Amino acid sequence: MVKVKLFKDNGEYRDPVFVSVNGENYLIRRGEEVEVPDEIAFVLEESLRQDACTAALIEKTENLFEEKSRKKAR
Repeated sequence: MVKVKLFKDNGEYRDPVFVSVNGENYLIRRGEEVEVPDEIAFVLEESLRQDACTAALIEKTENLFEEKSRKKAR
């Protein structure tokens, strides 16, 4: 078992997080330290990693678009 604590706010990140691995379902409360099996912690970590990669790709794409727009405006 691994202790995790998911970020919580009063907006988008307030609801519990549903995770399912091999038919085992978990509803993990935000803002509280809870113990979960290793494989559930892994899924949560991978989700965070993917979110970071997505944010980086969005930022890169926006920067390329702005650069191309500036070149066309000249």
